[in-house]
Amino acid sequence: MTEKRLNRLIPRIMVGLGIHLVGAPLPLSPTLAIPALQAQEVIQITDRDRRIDPEFEEVYRVGVLDGESWEMFAEVGRVAFDAEGNLYVFDGTAGPTSFGGMTLMRPGEVRVLVFDAAGRFVREFGSSGGGPGEFNQPMGYAVLRDGTVVVSDVGHRAYQLFDASGEFQRMVRAGDGPDAVSIPAHDIRADPRGGAVFDAGTAGVTVRGLGSGVPTPPTSRPVLRVGLEGEVASADTVAKGWLPPQTDLDDLASNDVPAQLRDALRGMTLPTVFEPRLLVGILPDGGVVHSDSSAYALKVTPPGAREVGRIIRRPFRPEPVTPEIRSEREERTAAARRALGGAASGLRIIEFRGRREGNNPRPTASFELEERYYHEVPVLRGLATTWEGRIWVQRRGEEPESDGPIDVLTAEGEYVGTYTGGATEMPDAFGPGGLAAFIERDELDVARVVVRRLPAEVR
Repeated sequence: MTEKRLNRLIPRIMVGLGIHLVGAPLPLSPTLAIPALQAQEVIQITDRDRRIDPEFEEVYRVGVLDGESWEMFAEVGRVAFDAEGNLYVFDGTAGPTSFGGMTLMRPGEVRVLVFDAAGRFVREFGSSGGGPGEFNQPMGYAVLRDGTVVVSDVGHRAYQLFDASGEFQRMVRAGDGPDAVSIPAHDIRADPRGGAVFDAGTAGVTVRGLGSGVPTPPTSRPVLRVGLEGEVASADTVAKGWLPPQTDLDDLASNDVPAQLRDALRGMTLPTVFEPRLLVGILPDGGVVHSDSSAYALKVTPPGAREVGRIIRRPFRPEPVTPEIRSEREERTAAARRALGGAASGLRIIEFRGRREGNNPRPTASFELEERYYHEVPVLRGLATTWEGRIWVQRRGEEPESDGPIDVLTAEGEYVGTYTGGATEMPDAFGPGGLAAFIERDELDVARVVVRRLPAEVR
């Protein structure tokens, strides 16, 4: 996705939080890292890459410029497979979008399209509205192995479940009180064992109890397993990532700011540029692999263990953020802002709008923030897991914000090999039997989904 398109999406993302951006756009960057944990096993892998070639067999592709309504996509935000190899395409103006390995979410219209293992159209469902089974700010999507579609719906404060035929089953509510589960405004992942999804909380803005007075500052970013078996969702922490120091907005909550906005600011922090991201993959047995530091370190937590059981390392070091790196990034950002007709200033201009009470207008306040930088550029940019248990890890490229080589490993620490930079994109979804789906755009900017089959060694 281009930086231009990202900047168009950012205001929509923030609207769901009651935050509106004016002037220069706010670059969101994910935020997580973790201190060293005691582990049962540490595996060191050589820094010498063993090249593998992307010999992928194309199975089918869907998405055309002109055709039936089901094959003309607007904005494919997410794709997924079920155990039968059926492909689910979440298309529209809503859903998750990826930029440089970062997942962002936005509200809007969405439809779900289903194709069988041969690429034949099967069904379409999904419509907007306020009733059960209708989407009201859908933000996250997952498909369980049995074909159950799970949609995290912020407007309903619930997870909506649809069966394999597309029929609405039920809502699983967030609940009330201090034990209520937060409905995430970002992507969710299916639990391979069924009955649950994982919430990996990768959005760049940290909200700490919006509007609830003075909240307790977070010390980590949890990976949650959200159970969907009952009428009310339940969440268990299955992994934790350390939250590094961020740009805290408390200092902006001066006395001349309306109380409602002052509370909101006390509940928010913004990430620094180049902060390590929380990268999360779900293994076939329900275990979690994650990376949350600047270094090359994959932490594997077995299902139910709650503690890291294995750390897989490669001796690649993060790059210090030099004045030259900062200057080059600011020049690119300024050029992008000028292309959009905005200010070229490096300041982030943020406008907060509170809730309207009765006939009174919404209280507003705006601030200018200088961008703050993390001290180094992380090694890793992306992480995903296959249905057979391989871990795909994308390193950064020659430029600080570019995608580079992709390593393929096992959860036991076996190194399979590396796709050189540019040889292949990271798949947008993995499926059974080595299936992998790639969201692409052709020379006319038409969205399409290409399904390929991976060789056995990298599945």
